[in-house]
Amino acid sequence: MRGLVLAFALLLALPAWAEDIVLGLSSDQVSINTNFDGSEILIFGAVKRDAPAPDEPRLQVIVTVAGPSERVTVRRKEKRFGIWVNVDAVEVDHAPSFYAVSTSTVLGLALSETEDQRHSVSIPRAIRSVGAPMNITDSESFSQALIRIKSASNQYQLNEGTVSVDEQTLFRTAIKLPAALTEGDYKTRIFLTRGGDVISKYETSIFVRKVGMERWLFRMSRESAFLYGLMSLAIAIAAGWGASAVFSAFRR
Repeated sequence: MRGLVLAFALLLALPAWAEDIVLGLSSDQVSINTNFDGSEILIFGAVKRDAPAPDEPRLQVIVTVAGPSERVTVRRKEKRFGIWVNVDAVEVDHAPSFYAVSTSTVLGLALSETEDQRHSVSIPRAIRSVGAPMNITDSESFSQALIRIKSASNQYQLNEGTVSVDEQTLFRTAIKLPAALTEGDYKTRIFLTRGGDVISKYETSIFVRKVGMERWLFRMSRESAFLYGLMSLAIAIAAGWGASAVFSAFRR
């Protein structure tokens, strides 16, 4: 009897709506070659439900795309004796090489702080720092500096109000990928929220890879670093010799 009462209580605690995500991508693979100057991924989908959608709270959609994580050391410089020198450093243990957040409304309205902390949706939540040295009391400013730098190069994006939602059923958005992309899996997440709470979540991946000459050079730099270094040196010498020959010809 006690088990039946507990099960009934759990059923009452569940949301009145059950909504799932059916997703589509314009492409699940991005190829990088020598002429690559960025790309755009169209993410679209629909909400599958067994009952009519409630009028309130309104359905909101959040889409995130995260590139491979990397470890980054953020340094602070100060001018001492007329020279800029590194004085402090904080290591960021987990920082996506690319991170974009697109929402159907203002992020703070679509997602509560508690849910943001649980799912690490916002840009600051997506970054994780290890313990800062004892002499640094403002370690948060280092993460903020990293976000500013990445945002300036379009590698971190907050695109509020760019997800279109039609009749609380169909949604779509486009995310622009910059030219400087790291090869690997780009984790894509879609969240459905109501009243700031996540009611459904879907995950997939977009694979970014180098092709052609870019791929060959990338593999050589990883698998044959010595040969790659020799080739780079030979190219530099040839370029220098060629430039010198051109200037000599002009002087004549």
